[in-house]
Parts: sequence; C-alpha cells; structure tokens
Amino acid sequence: MTADSTAAALPVIVTIGNPNTGKSTLFNALTGLRQKVGNYPGVTVERHVGQLRLGDRDAELVDLPGTYSLTAHSPDEMVAVDVLLGQVADMPRPSAALIVVDASNLRRNLYLASQVLELGLPVVIALNMIDLAAAKGIAVDATVLAGAMGCAVVPLIASRREGMDTLLAALRQALTLPPGDGLVINAEIREAAISLATSLRNQGHAVELFEAERALIDEGGYAEQRLASRDGPAIAERFPALRARFAAAGGLAAVDARSRYAWISAVVDSAERRGQPRRTWSDRIDRVLSHPVLGSALFLLLMAVVFQSVFAWAAPLMDLIDGLAGATAAAIHESLPAGALTSLLADGAVAGVGSVIIFLPQILILFAFIIFLEDTGYMARAAFLMDRVMRWCGLSGQSFIPMLSSFACAVPGIMGTRVIADPRDRLATILAAPFMTCSARLPVYALLISAFVPAHHYLGGLVNLQGLVLLGLYLLGIAGGVLTALLLKRSLLQGPTPPFLMELPPYRLPNLRSVLIRMWERAQMFVTRAGTIIFTVAVIVWALAYFPRPAAIEAAHATERQIVVHGLRGDARDEALHAIDHREAAALLEQSWLGRIGHAIEPLFRPLGWDWKVAAAVVASFPAREVVIAVLGTIYAVGSDIDADNPSLMARIRASTWPDGRPVFSLPVALGVMVFYAFCLQCVATVATIRRETNSWRWPSLAWCYMTVVGYLGAWLTYELGLALHL
Repeated sequence: MTADSTAAALPVIVTIGNPNTGKSTLFNALTGLRQKVGNYPGVTVERHVGQLRLGDRDAELVDLPGTYSLTAHSPDEMVAVDVLLGQVADMPRPSAALIVVDASNLRRNLYLASQVLELGLPVVIALNMIDLAAAKGIAVDATVLAGAMGCAVVPLIASRREGMDTLLAALRQALTLPPGDGLVINAEIREAAISLATSLRNQGHAVELFEAERALIDEGGYAEQRLASRDGPAIAERFPALRARFAAAGGLAAVDARSRYAWISAVVDSAERRGQPRRTWSDRIDRVLSHPVLGSALFLLLMAVVFQSVFAWAAPLMDLIDGLAGATAAAIHESLPAGALTSLLADGAVAGVGSVIIFLPQILILFAFIIFLEDTGYMARAAFLMDRVMRWCGLSGQSFIPMLSSFACAVPGIMGTRVIADPRDRLATILAAPFMTCSARLPVYALLISAFVPAHHYLGGLVNLQGLVLLGLYLLGIAGGVLTALLLKRSLLQGPTPPFLMELPPYRLPNLRSVLIRMWERAQMFVTRAGTIIFTVAVIVWALAYFPRPAAIEAAHATERQIVVHGLRGDARDEALHAIDHREAAALLEQSWLGRIGHAIEPLFRPLGWDWKVAAAVVASFPAREVVIAVLGTIYAVGSDIDADNPSLMARIRASTWPDGRPVFSLPVALGVMVFYAFCLQCVATVATIRRETNSWRWPSLAWCYMTVVGYLGAWLTYELGLALHL
C-alpha cells in the first residue's frame, strides 16, 4: 500500500469555525509541520490538511476556511459545504467535525455550530480563548453547554496549548461514534426539506437532506443554483410551493432565523454567566488605534517602519544569496569546459534559481509582519481605517491587506484576495495589485536614478531629489492601481460595493509556532508556484540570449586574446582579457535571437527614445524585472555579475549613442523607462498567479495587455514632456 492510499484510508476530521476564533492556531498546534497546503479541485481556495495523532491511531485533519455560516456566498463558504457533505474529489466524507468557538462570543459562534450539528456528524466543540472570556467577566459552563448541544465541549487556550490532551481524547472518542440524524431547529422546515429530498431522490437525483434544506431556505443562493445547474432547472419549480407554506410567517428564511436564534438564546442563557462589563486595556488601545485621524497617522508610521525593516533586514540575506549564486556560477564556469552546457547550468539554471530565492528574505519578513499584525488583531483595525479610502475607488477595506502585501511581491498579494467574498471586488483587486511597487522594480529605479537624477539636497539636506523621484514612482504605482480599480468597477466589473462588515477581534499575543508555520507555508508556496515559472522562463530567455553563436565573432576575439597573452603581463593582461570577454559577450548577445528581437522591435520603441539595447533588456526582463540589470551589463560589455550601483555600467549607459552620435540615454529617456517599469507587467510569476486565481487566461491576458499599453503611453508622455521642458 502506498503512502497516498494510506493517507486516503485515514478517518477525516474537519476543523471549522468563525474567523478570529483561533482556528488556525489550533490546527497548527495539533498538526505542526505534518501538514500540506494545496488547492481544492477546480477552485482557488486553499486546502490545509495535516496528520493528527490520536493515541495509537492517526487521523487526517482538514482546516476549512473561516466562515460565519453555511449559507454559501463566497468560494470559501462553498468549499466548506462541499467538504462537510463529502462532495470534494479525493476526499472522503468527514468522520467528525471539530468546531472552534470563541468563548467570549458564544451567541454569534453558535449560529455556525447549529448548522454543522444539523449534518448529523459526530462533533467536538473546542471552547477556545476562555482566558479572554474570563477577562471580560464571561464564564461558560462547558458541562451545561455540552448537554444543550448534544456533543463534547472542551475548554482550552490554543495559543498556550492548554486543554490539548482533553481535546485529543474527545476527538478519539468522536471517531468511534456513528453519524446521527442531526439537530432539528425547526421541525416544519425539516419536514419540507425531507419532502423535497425524497421527491428528488425518487426521480434519480442524488440530493443530500442538508443540501435540500439550504436550497429551500436560501432563496437564490448557492445551494439552489447548484441543484438547478446539476439536476436541471425543473427542480426550481418545486421551491415556490414549499416556500409558500411559510409566507404568512414572513418567509422561510425569516422563520429559520427566528427559530435558530431562539434555540441559540436558550443554549447561551443556560450555559453562560456574565459579570459586570469591565473596560479592558483592549478598549483603551482602540480609542487611539481606531481613531480616524490619530489611528491613520500611527498606521502610516507603522507601515513606514515595516517597509524600512523589510528592505534593511533583507539586504544582508539577499546579498548572501546573490553571492552564493554568483560563486556557484563561477565554480561551474571554472570546473567545466566553455560551451552551451556550462552556460545553461551557470547562466540559466543557477541564475534562474537565484532570481527566485533572492526575494525570499523580503517576502518572509513582510509576511512575518503581516501575520504578526493579523494575529495581534491590529490588521482588522487597519482595514477598518482604510475602508473609506478603498471605497472611493469602488473597493472595500477587505482589499487593503492584499494591496499592502503587493508592495513586497504581487504574487502573495494576489493570493491574499481569497478573503474577498464579492467576486467583482476580488477580481478588481487582483488586477490592481500588480501596480503596487514591488521590490523587483527597485534595481531598475536604483540604476537609472543614480545615473541620471542629480543628487540635489533641499531643506538643509533633509530632502534628497533622488529620494523624491523614488517616492514619486511609488505614488505613481499606487495611483495606477487605484485608478485601475476605479475604471474596472465603473465598466467591466460594474456593481455596488458590498458593505464592509468586519469583527474587531480582541488584541492578543501571537503564537510563535503558528507564525513560523504560516511563514514556512508561504515560502513553500512562493518557491513552488512562482519559482518554477520564473525558473522555466529564465532558462528560455537564456536560450534566446545564447543562441546562435556566430563562429566569426568567437574567432575574432580568440585572436585578440592571443595578442594580449603574448604582449602583456600581470594585472594589465588580466584586465585586457576581461575587457575582451565582455566585448565578446556583448557582440554575441547582439547577434543572438534576443538581440535580433531587440533590433526588430526597436522601431516600436523609438518614439520613447529607446534603442535596440533597451528594447532587448525589456524583453529579457519579462520573467522578472530585476534581471534587466544583468542583461544591460552584458549588452554594455561590463559583465552580467553586477549591481544596480555599478559605476562602469552607469558610465557605459551615459556614453551610449545612436549611430549619428546622439546620446541614447537622457533624463527624459531614463524617466520614461522608470515609468514604463512602474506600470508594465514584467513578471511572468504574477501573470501565472492571476491565471491560477481566476481559472482563466482571459484576465491575465487582459492585465498584461492593459498594463503594457499604460506603461508605453506613460513612458511616451514622460519622454515628450521631458523634451518639451528641456530636461
């Protein structure tokens, strides 16, 4: 028996709960690193699955997305229903459910719990955060609650791993229990659902009782739509007559809500005791952090600290990775004979891997901040503060966190849009996120700003012109994203912006174990999803830049080397040989397929003031923007192993001329190139991530074409304006 078949034979326990109940912390505490992350078949919702040890047996623990109910409207809620009903490919019907409940918000949490109990699965309720409940003067009698709910209830503090042994014992016991009939909230509604399900089954339709009940209650909802699409529109004709029985009472949904909340109130009244409400330190902090003016100012200050830390802390690690990649490539060149295989390994494979790994430090540091701020409860306040700003461009506060993440890398930012329930808002955020100035644009900006923008200082040296230009490029990216979202919400994705309702969770200290596990997940996801694509395209670009290799060019430079070897000695000979190597590389690149592409498209970019060299560098930087520095280094014959602040490259770029002697680069041209990179989608990993998240090539193709056109027009306008102002 294979490992996969063994895993498939394990009993499945699903973990479900409202957002901010500590569900992910509990899942990580139970499974540790014995977990994997993927996507559910056919959708972009993440699937977290881990191994759980229960005494002498194992189980598979599935962490469902946080949801407030099983009335499915978002992809996350749809997946939760499908998993609970056993309607997901490669996943058996769950043997038990672990419902994570916030002890301080029992009334709200029991709404979802009541729906799960209706399924008839053996259930264990994890009564989490009892310490926070006690701080608010709330005491929950777990024994009374268990009797009212008809299932095991385990008080615990997941962040401190208190109560875990009792929880594991309860889960083991739950796996020995058979499925039951499920909780009945309203007998009349259940009778109508049984009538519908029985009638459909008699006609050959495979319908779950819970599915039939949700289809009846949630008029126009996901369950009804899926039944109609799966089993034919004639099914929908049965709903009006069954719903008509409840019309006098205000409709079926109203009857269900009243019955459910009456049941919840009875349970809470019997199990919960509340003391006199006390003003907590969390309330005092909120008076400052949630203040419209003071809170916004503190948020901007915090973001400045975060991004400064991302760049400052990541720099040594990025330099180390860059050095290791360079040393590995050099070792390959020294140990293997010159040729296509050596170049493929050193300049294609190693450089491709390096272009992926080098950004891991920045991504991990940013995610560490984001996860920390989320787990402390602060990020919900930040989204609340930014809701008014986001609403101006047709989005809600839910779009803020994905847009923020995109400043490090658009890939995790786009993946972060999964929390947005409204499909129009989610798509608009996905298409706006690549405009945020990610770290890959910085090498281009650093090179051109250092080479062409004067280092003037103002206000006694406090303000630097080069820094102002960099700030302007960041603001330009933000403006591009905001205006894109506004344009989309007024045209292709037109529709009302849904109200932004977000629970403000209590402040709490994050669990370090959970933070590290989530960072590890994000690192794996970036390397496997974005990294494989960047690596593949990097090798393709290497081939375009390497082939063909005219023998005449190699022979001519071989003759030059012989003359130098026989005519010079010591350091002078070494410098001359390096210069020949660089000139040969530049000549070969000009005659390569990449160079020929650059010459072919030069007329298209000539209105921007670009020659074939700039055009070729733009084509070569499609896998990842940052490789443009290495390509320019090769084109201008100073070597590919250089940094953005390399003085030789700056000097060669400044000295570059057209055939008639005019300089290629000027301040208007340099500004135009930077504007182009601020807008253009030069990142194949981002394109692939948009494809993965939208399940279509339509939207990534639209994004690439739209951003390329915007980048081209922006560069042209910048160039023409610069000429008009005689810059």
